[in-house]
Amino acid sequence: MTYDENAGGRSDPPTRACHYLIGPSGFPNYGDELIAATWLRHLARTAPEADVWLDTHSPGPAQLLLNDLHPRLRCTDTLWRLCGEAPSDDPWEVARWVQSAVDDPGLAPRWDAGIALLGRTDVVHLIGGGYLNALWPRHIGLIAGAVAAARRSGARTAMTGQGLTPFPPGAADLLRSLTDRFDVVDVRDDPSAELLAGAVRTCDDVFLEPPEPRPSAQAREFVLCVQADIGAFEPSVLAAQVLGLLRAWEVHPEQLAVVEGIPRVDRAVPALLEHELAGAEFHPFRDIWRDGLPLAPGQTWISSRYHPHLVAAAAGATGLAMSVSRGYYTTKHRSLIDLGSGWTPFDFETGGTPDRPTGTGFPPHVVRRCRELKLSVAEAVYGRPVAEEAAAPPPARRLALRSWRTRSS
Repeated sequence: MTYDENAGGRSDPPTRACHYLIGPSGFPNYGDELIAATWLRHLARTAPEADVWLDTHSPGPAQLLLNDLHPRLRCTDTLWRLCGEAPSDDPWEVARWVQSAVDDPGLAPRWDAGIALLGRTDVVHLIGGGYLNALWPRHIGLIAGAVAAARRSGARTAMTGQGLTPFPPGAADLLRSLTDRFDVVDVRDDPSAELLAGAVRTCDDVFLEPPEPRPSAQAREFVLCVQADIGAFEPSVLAAQVLGLLRAWEVHPEQLAVVEGIPRVDRAVPALLEHELAGAEFHPFRDIWRDGLPLAPGQTWISSRYHPHLVAAAAGATGLAMSVSRGYYTTKHRSLIDLGSGWTPFDFETGGTPDRPTGTGFPPHVVRRCRELKLSVAEAVYGRPVAEEAAAPPPARRLALRSWRTRSS
Protein backbone atom coordinates (compact mmCIF):
# COMPACT_ATOMS: atom_id res chain seq x y z
CA MET A 1 0.00 0.00 0.00
CA THR A 2 1.24 3.50 -0.84
CA TYR A 3 0.46 6.54 1.29
CA ASP A 4 0.39 10.15 0.22
CA GLU A 5 3.48 11.77 1.72
CA ASN A 6 1.85 15.19 1.50
CA ALA A 7 -0.95 13.92 3.74
CA GLY A 8 1.49 12.97 6.47
CA GLY A 9 1.53 9.25 5.62
CA ARG A 10 4.30 6.96 4.44
CA SER A 11 5.39 5.92 0.99
CA ASP A 12 6.70 2.55 -0.10
CA PRO A 13 10.45 2.15 0.34
CA PRO A 14 12.46 2.64 -2.83
CA THR A 15 12.79 -0.45 -4.99
CA ARG A 16 16.13 -2.19 -4.63
CA ALA A 17 18.36 -2.42 -7.66
CA CYS A 18 18.39 -5.91 -9.16
CA HIS A 19 21.69 -7.12 -10.60
CA TYR A 20 21.36 -10.39 -12.51
CA LEU A 21 24.61 -12.28 -13.06
CA ILE A 22 24.87 -15.30 -15.37
CA GLY A 23 27.72 -17.81 -15.16
CA PRO A 24 28.63 -21.50 -14.71
CA SER A 25 29.15 -21.56 -10.94
CA GLY A 26 28.63 -24.41 -8.50
CA PHE A 27 29.91 -27.43 -10.43
CA PRO A 28 32.38 -26.62 -8.80
CA ASN A 29 35.33 -25.49 -10.91
CA TYR A 30 38.02 -23.34 -9.28
CA GLY A 31 38.15 -20.80 -12.11
CA ASP A 32 34.40 -20.41 -12.52
CA GLU A 33 33.89 -20.00 -8.78
CA LEU A 34 36.74 -17.49 -8.63
CA ILE A 35 35.19 -15.31 -11.34
CA ALA A 36 31.81 -15.30 -9.60
CA ALA A 37 33.45 -14.56 -6.25
CA THR A 38 35.36 -11.65 -7.80
CA TRP A 39 32.17 -9.94 -8.99
CA LEU A 40 30.28 -10.66 -5.78
CA ARG A 41 33.03 -9.07 -3.68
CA HIS A 42 33.03 -6.06 -5.97
CA LEU A 43 29.26 -5.68 -5.64
CA ALA A 44 29.42 -6.19 -1.87
CA ARG A 45 31.60 -3.06 -1.74
CA THR A 46 29.83 -0.99 -4.37
CA ALA A 47 26.18 -2.14 -4.16
CA PRO A 48 25.61 -3.92 -0.83
CA GLU A 49 21.90 -3.03 -0.76
CA ALA A 50 21.15 -4.37 -4.24
CA ASP A 51 19.48 -7.70 -4.84
CA VAL A 52 22.02 -9.90 -6.60
CA TRP A 53 20.92 -12.99 -8.47
CA LEU A 54 23.29 -15.54 -9.97
CA ASP A 55 21.76 -17.66 -12.75
CA THR A 56 23.80 -20.86 -12.92
CA HIS A 57 23.43 -24.51 -13.81
CA SER A 58 24.05 -25.53 -10.16
CA PRO A 59 22.27 -22.98 -7.96
CA GLY A 60 22.29 -25.03 -4.75
CA PRO A 61 26.05 -25.67 -4.58
CA ALA A 62 26.73 -22.14 -5.84
CA GLN A 63 24.67 -20.64 -3.02
CA LEU A 64 26.65 -22.60 -0.45
CA LEU A 65 30.04 -21.80 -1.96
CA LEU A 66 29.40 -18.09 -2.52
CA ASN A 67 26.76 -17.18 0.06
CA ASP A 68 28.99 -15.10 2.35
CA LEU A 69 30.33 -12.88 -0.42
CA HIS A 70 27.29 -10.60 -0.88
CA PRO A 71 24.59 -10.00 1.74
CA ARG A 72 21.72 -10.27 -0.76
CA LEU A 73 22.92 -13.07 -3.06
CA ARG A 74 20.42 -15.61 -4.31
CA CYS A 75 20.91 -18.25 -6.98
CA THR A 76 18.59 -19.60 -9.66
CA ASP A 77 18.89 -21.52 -12.93
CA THR A 78 16.20 -20.04 -15.19
CA LEU A 79 18.24 -19.33 -18.32
CA TRP A 80 20.27 -22.52 -18.00
CA ARG A 81 17.03 -24.50 -17.79
CA LEU A 82 15.66 -22.75 -20.86
CA CYS A 83 18.84 -23.56 -22.79
CA GLY A 84 18.41 -27.20 -21.86
CA GLU A 85 14.77 -27.19 -23.02
CA ALA A 86 15.61 -25.98 -26.53
CA PRO A 87 14.63 -28.47 -29.25
CA SER A 88 18.19 -29.13 -30.45
CA ASP A 89 21.85 -28.22 -29.92
CA ASP A 90 21.83 -25.94 -32.97
CA PRO A 91 22.78 -22.44 -31.73
CA TRP A 92 20.16 -20.76 -33.92
CA GLU A 93 17.42 -23.03 -32.59
CA VAL A 94 18.55 -22.47 -29.01
CA ALA A 95 18.68 -18.68 -29.39
CA ARG A 96 15.23 -18.59 -30.97
CA TRP A 97 13.68 -20.84 -28.32
CA VAL A 98 15.13 -19.03 -25.31
CA GLN A 99 14.11 -15.60 -26.58
CA SER A 100 10.62 -16.87 -27.39
CA ALA A 101 10.25 -18.35 -23.90
CA VAL A 102 11.36 -15.13 -22.20
CA ASP A 103 8.96 -13.15 -24.40
CA ASP A 104 6.10 -15.60 -23.80
CA PRO A 105 6.44 -17.47 -20.46
CA GLY A 106 3.50 -19.66 -21.46
CA LEU A 107 5.95 -21.61 -23.62
CA ALA A 108 7.88 -22.60 -20.49
CA PRO A 109 5.39 -22.40 -17.61
CA ARG A 110 7.60 -24.35 -15.21
CA TRP A 111 9.95 -21.36 -15.13
CA ASP A 112 7.31 -18.63 -15.17
CA ALA A 113 8.48 -17.14 -11.84
CA GLY A 114 12.08 -17.01 -13.00
CA ILE A 115 11.10 -15.40 -16.30
CA ALA A 116 9.07 -12.81 -14.39
CA LEU A 117 12.20 -11.98 -12.38
CA LEU A 118 14.10 -11.35 -15.62
CA GLY A 119 11.59 -8.59 -16.34
CA ARG A 120 12.57 -6.74 -13.14
CA THR A 121 16.33 -6.58 -13.69
CA ASP A 122 18.44 -3.42 -13.77
CA VAL A 123 21.65 -5.08 -14.97
CA VAL A 124 21.99 -8.40 -16.80
CA HIS A 125 25.63 -9.46 -16.76
CA LEU A 126 27.21 -12.54 -18.33
CA ILE A 127 30.28 -12.84 -16.12
CA GLY A 128 33.51 -14.05 -17.62
CA GLY A 129 34.91 -17.41 -18.48
CA GLY A 130 35.24 -19.86 -21.34
CA TYR A 131 31.73 -21.28 -21.47
CA LEU A 132 30.26 -19.52 -24.53
CA ASN A 133 31.78 -21.50 -27.38
CA ALA A 134 31.53 -24.62 -29.55
CA LEU A 135 32.23 -26.98 -26.65
CA TRP A 136 28.81 -26.09 -25.23
CA PRO A 137 26.71 -24.84 -28.19
CA ARG A 138 23.50 -24.54 -26.14
CA HIS A 139 25.09 -21.83 -24.03
CA ILE A 140 24.49 -19.25 -26.76
CA GLY A 141 20.99 -19.28 -25.31
CA LEU A 142 22.39 -17.45 -22.28
CA ILE A 143 23.35 -14.53 -24.52
CA ALA A 144 19.99 -14.63 -26.26
CA GLY A 145 18.21 -14.81 -22.92
CA ALA A 146 20.05 -11.74 -21.65
CA VAL A 147 18.96 -9.82 -24.75
CA ALA A 148 15.35 -10.91 -24.28
CA ALA A 149 15.42 -10.04 -20.57
CA ALA A 150 16.66 -6.54 -21.36
CA ARG A 151 13.84 -6.08 -23.87
CA ARG A 152 11.39 -6.73 -21.04
CA SER A 153 13.07 -4.75 -18.29
CA GLY A 154 15.18 -2.11 -20.02
CA ALA A 155 18.24 -3.43 -18.16
CA ARG A 156 21.81 -2.51 -18.94
CA THR A 157 23.43 -5.56 -20.57
CA ALA A 158 27.03 -6.66 -20.28
CA MET A 159 29.31 -9.57 -21.01
CA THR A 160 32.80 -9.33 -19.55
CA GLY A 161 36.05 -11.28 -19.63
CA GLN A 162 34.75 -13.69 -22.25
CA GLY A 163 36.72 -16.35 -24.11
CA LEU A 164 34.56 -17.18 -27.12
CA THR A 165 36.67 -19.54 -29.23
CA PRO A 166 36.29 -21.98 -30.79
CA PHE A 167 32.84 -20.72 -31.71
CA PRO A 168 30.19 -22.98 -33.30
CA PRO A 169 30.49 -23.07 -37.11
CA GLY A 170 27.81 -21.02 -38.81
CA ALA A 171 26.86 -19.11 -35.66
CA ALA A 172 29.32 -16.20 -35.71
CA ASP A 173 26.82 -13.85 -37.38
CA LEU A 174 24.22 -14.81 -34.77
CA LEU A 175 26.70 -14.00 -32.01
CA ARG A 176 27.47 -10.61 -33.56
CA SER A 177 23.78 -9.80 -33.95
CA LEU A 178 23.08 -10.65 -30.31
CA THR A 179 26.10 -8.85 -28.86
CA ASP A 180 25.36 -5.72 -30.90
CA ARG A 181 22.44 -5.24 -28.49
CA PHE A 182 24.69 -5.25 -25.41
CA ASP A 183 25.87 -2.07 -23.70
CA VAL A 184 29.25 -3.52 -22.70
CA VAL A 185 31.10 -6.32 -24.52
CA ASP A 186 34.51 -7.18 -23.09
CA VAL A 187 36.67 -10.18 -24.06
CA ARG A 188 39.89 -11.60 -22.64
CA ASP A 189 41.87 -12.81 -25.66
CA ASP A 190 42.75 -11.80 -29.21
CA PRO A 191 40.81 -14.52 -31.10
CA SER A 192 37.63 -13.46 -29.28
CA ALA A 193 38.32 -9.82 -30.13
CA GLU A 194 38.76 -10.80 -33.78
CA LEU A 195 35.45 -12.66 -33.68
CA LEU A 196 33.70 -9.54 -32.29
CA ALA A 197 35.48 -6.67 -33.97
CA GLY A 198 33.73 -4.03 -31.85
CA ALA A 199 34.44 -5.62 -28.47
CA VAL A 200 36.78 -4.28 -25.82
CA ARG A 201 39.80 -6.56 -25.31
CA THR A 202 41.03 -6.39 -21.71
CA CYS A 203 41.77 -9.53 -19.68
CA ASP A 204 40.18 -12.12 -17.42
CA ASP A 205 37.63 -10.92 -14.86
CA VAL A 206 39.73 -12.27 -11.97
CA PHE A 207 42.15 -9.38 -12.53
CA LEU A 208 39.44 -7.12 -11.08
CA GLU A 209 40.47 -8.49 -7.68
CA PRO A 210 43.19 -11.15 -7.84
CA PRO A 211 43.30 -13.38 -4.74
CA GLU A 212 45.73 -12.08 -2.15
CA PRO A 213 48.70 -14.45 -2.18
CA ARG A 214 49.27 -16.10 1.17
CA PRO A 215 52.79 -17.45 0.80
CA SER A 216 53.69 -20.24 3.15
CA ALA A 217 57.12 -21.34 4.27
CA GLN A 218 55.83 -24.89 3.87
CA ALA A 219 54.72 -24.42 0.24
CA ARG A 220 56.23 -27.01 -2.06
CA GLU A 221 58.68 -25.98 -4.76
CA PHE A 222 56.70 -27.65 -7.55
CA VAL A 223 52.92 -27.74 -8.09
CA LEU A 224 50.96 -29.93 -10.49
CA CYS A 225 47.42 -29.33 -11.80
CA VAL A 226 46.55 -31.51 -14.80
CA GLN A 227 43.09 -32.37 -16.07
CA ALA A 228 41.68 -35.13 -18.24
CA ASP A 229 38.16 -33.81 -18.90
CA ILE A 230 38.83 -31.89 -22.14
CA GLY A 231 40.90 -32.99 -25.10
CA ALA A 232 41.58 -36.28 -26.84
CA PHE A 233 44.18 -37.72 -24.47
CA GLU A 234 43.52 -40.53 -22.04
CA PRO A 235 44.63 -40.05 -18.42
CA SER A 236 47.35 -42.68 -18.88
CA VAL A 237 48.90 -40.73 -21.77
CA LEU A 238 48.85 -37.53 -19.72
CA ALA A 239 50.32 -39.34 -16.72
CA ALA A 240 53.21 -40.65 -18.80
CA GLN A 241 54.03 -37.14 -20.05
CA VAL A 242 53.87 -35.66 -16.56
CA LEU A 243 56.09 -38.36 -15.09
CA GLY A 244 58.62 -37.79 -17.86
CA LEU A 245 58.72 -34.08 -17.08
CA LEU A 246 59.14 -34.61 -13.35
CA ARG A 247 62.00 -37.04 -13.93
CA ALA A 248 63.70 -34.76 -16.45
CA TRP A 249 63.54 -31.91 -13.94
CA GLU A 250 64.68 -34.21 -11.12
CA VAL A 251 61.64 -33.42 -8.99
CA HIS A 252 61.35 -35.54 -5.84
CA PRO A 253 57.86 -36.31 -4.50
CA GLU A 254 58.63 -34.42 -1.27
CA GLN A 255 59.04 -31.26 -3.37
CA LEU A 256 55.66 -31.62 -5.12
CA ALA A 257 52.11 -30.46 -4.39
CA VAL A 258 49.12 -31.60 -6.44
CA VAL A 259 46.14 -29.24 -6.84
CA GLU A 260 42.56 -30.19 -7.71
CA GLY A 261 40.64 -27.61 -9.77
CA ILE A 262 37.51 -29.75 -10.21
CA PRO A 263 36.72 -32.34 -7.54
CA ARG A 264 37.54 -35.88 -8.66
CA VAL A 265 38.08 -34.84 -12.29
CA ASP A 266 41.57 -33.54 -11.55
CA ARG A 267 42.48 -36.65 -9.58
CA ALA A 268 42.43 -38.93 -12.63
CA VAL A 269 46.01 -38.25 -13.73
CA PRO A 270 47.62 -38.00 -10.24
CA ALA A 271 45.85 -41.21 -9.21
CA LEU A 272 47.77 -43.10 -11.89
CA LEU A 273 51.01 -41.67 -10.47
CA GLU A 274 50.17 -42.40 -6.84
CA HIS A 275 52.89 -44.99 -6.34
CA GLU A 276 55.45 -43.00 -8.33
CA LEU A 277 54.82 -39.85 -6.29
CA ALA A 278 54.53 -41.17 -2.74
CA GLY A 279 55.23 -38.19 -0.49
CA ALA A 280 53.59 -35.59 -2.72
CA GLU A 281 51.08 -33.27 -1.01
CA PHE A 282 47.49 -33.26 -2.27
CA HIS A 283 45.25 -30.16 -2.08
CA PRO A 284 41.59 -30.97 -2.85
CA PHE A 285 39.24 -28.32 -4.20
CA ARG A 286 37.64 -27.96 -0.77
CA ASP A 287 40.94 -26.83 0.73
CA ILE A 288 42.02 -24.47 -2.04
CA TRP A 289 38.60 -22.81 -2.03
CA ARG A 290 38.81 -22.27 1.73
CA ASP A 291 42.53 -21.53 2.10
CA GLY A 292 43.71 -20.52 -1.37
CA LEU A 293 46.23 -22.14 -3.66
CA PRO A 294 49.53 -23.30 -2.08
CA LEU A 295 51.54 -20.39 -3.48
CA ALA A 296 55.08 -19.11 -3.08
CA PRO A 297 57.22 -16.81 -5.23
CA GLY A 298 59.72 -18.77 -7.28
CA GLN A 299 57.62 -21.93 -7.47
CA THR A 300 57.44 -23.94 -10.67
CA TRP A 301 54.00 -25.09 -11.77
CA ILE A 302 52.81 -27.58 -14.37
CA SER A 303 49.21 -26.60 -15.09
CA SER A 304 46.77 -27.41 -17.84
CA ARG A 305 44.16 -25.25 -16.12
CA TYR A 306 43.96 -21.55 -16.88
CA HIS A 307 43.11 -19.91 -13.57
CA PRO A 308 45.84 -21.64 -11.55
CA HIS A 309 48.21 -20.25 -14.21
CA LEU A 310 46.77 -16.75 -13.71
CA VAL A 311 46.75 -16.79 -9.90
CA ALA A 312 50.16 -18.45 -9.51
CA ALA A 313 51.80 -16.07 -12.00
CA ALA A 314 50.26 -13.09 -10.17
CA ALA A 315 51.91 -14.41 -6.99
CA GLY A 316 55.35 -14.59 -8.60
CA ALA A 317 55.45 -18.24 -9.66
CA THR A 318 56.63 -19.51 -13.02
CA GLY A 319 55.45 -22.60 -14.79
CA LEU A 320 54.65 -24.73 -17.78
CA ALA A 321 51.29 -23.89 -19.39
CA MET A 322 50.23 -27.29 -20.70
CA SER A 323 47.62 -27.19 -23.46
CA VAL A 324 45.58 -30.39 -23.69
CA SER A 325 43.26 -28.90 -26.36
CA ARG A 326 44.66 -26.67 -29.11
CA GLY A 327 41.35 -25.10 -30.03
CA TYR A 328 40.53 -24.19 -26.44
CA TYR A 329 43.34 -24.19 -23.89
CA THR A 330 46.08 -22.94 -26.20
CA THR A 331 44.18 -19.67 -26.64
CA LYS A 332 43.51 -19.37 -22.92
CA HIS A 333 47.11 -19.88 -21.84
CA ARG A 334 48.46 -17.74 -24.70
CA SER A 335 46.39 -14.77 -23.47
CA LEU A 336 48.22 -14.87 -20.12
CA ILE A 337 51.64 -15.45 -21.65
CA ASP A 338 51.10 -12.47 -23.97
CA LEU A 339 50.22 -10.36 -20.92
CA GLY A 340 53.59 -11.25 -19.41
CA SER A 341 53.08 -14.26 -17.13
CA GLY A 342 56.53 -15.52 -18.08
CA TRP A 343 55.28 -19.10 -18.34
CA THR A 344 56.46 -21.53 -21.00
CA PRO A 345 53.78 -22.77 -23.41
CA PHE A 346 53.68 -26.52 -23.94
CA ASP A 347 51.49 -28.14 -26.60
CA PHE A 348 50.75 -31.67 -25.49
CA GLU A 349 50.05 -32.75 -29.06
CA THR A 350 53.56 -31.70 -30.09
CA GLY A 351 55.13 -33.43 -27.10
CA GLY A 352 58.78 -33.28 -26.13
CA THR A 353 60.44 -32.45 -22.82
CA PRO A 354 60.82 -28.70 -22.28
CA ASP A 355 63.41 -27.28 -19.93
CA ARG A 356 62.31 -26.15 -16.50
CA PRO A 357 60.89 -22.60 -16.79
CA THR A 358 62.94 -19.77 -15.33
CA GLY A 359 60.45 -16.86 -15.26
CA THR A 360 59.17 -14.92 -12.27
CA GLY A 361 55.46 -14.57 -13.02
CA PHE A 362 53.64 -11.35 -13.83
CA PRO A 363 55.53 -8.14 -13.09
CA PRO A 364 53.58 -6.19 -10.42
CA HIS A 365 52.88 -3.31 -12.80
CA VAL A 366 51.09 -5.70 -15.19
CA VAL A 367 48.76 -6.92 -12.45
CA ARG A 368 48.06 -3.29 -11.45
CA ARG A 369 47.35 -2.28 -15.04
CA CYS A 370 45.02 -5.25 -15.56
CA ARG A 371 43.14 -4.34 -12.40
CA GLU A 372 42.73 -0.77 -13.65
CA LEU A 373 41.34 -2.04 -16.94
CA LYS A 374 38.82 -4.30 -15.20
CA LEU A 375 37.78 -1.49 -12.84
CA SER A 376 36.97 0.60 -15.91
CA VAL A 377 34.88 -2.26 -17.26
CA ALA A 378 33.12 -2.67 -13.90
CA GLU A 379 32.26 1.04 -13.84
CA ALA A 380 30.87 0.81 -17.37
CA VAL A 381 28.60 -2.03 -16.22
CA TYR A 382 27.55 -0.93 -12.73
CA GLY A 383 28.61 2.70 -12.41
CA ARG A 384 30.96 4.15 -9.83
CA PRO A 385 30.41 3.62 -6.11
CA VAL A 386 28.05 6.18 -4.59
CA ALA A 387 30.86 7.93 -2.70
CA GLU A 388 32.63 8.69 -5.98
CA GLU A 389 29.64 9.86 -7.99
CA ALA A 390 29.79 13.49 -6.89
CA ALA A 391 33.37 13.81 -8.08
CA ALA A 392 33.10 11.82 -11.30
CA PRO A 393 31.05 11.82 -14.52
CA PRO A 394 28.42 9.13 -15.13
CA PRO A 395 29.70 5.67 -16.10
CA ALA A 396 30.57 5.12 -19.73
CA ARG A 397 28.31 3.05 -21.88
CA ARG A 398 29.48 0.88 -24.72
CA LEU A 399 30.58 3.51 -27.23
CA ALA A 400 32.80 5.32 -24.73
CA LEU A 401 34.27 2.07 -23.48
CA ARG A 402 35.30 1.14 -26.99
CA SER A 403 37.13 4.43 -27.46
CA TRP A 404 38.76 3.97 -24.05
CA ARG A 405 40.20 0.68 -25.28
CA THR A 406 41.80 2.43 -28.23
CA ARG A 407 43.43 4.98 -25.95
CA SER A 408 44.81 2.36 -23.58
CA SER A 409 46.20 -0.09 -26.13
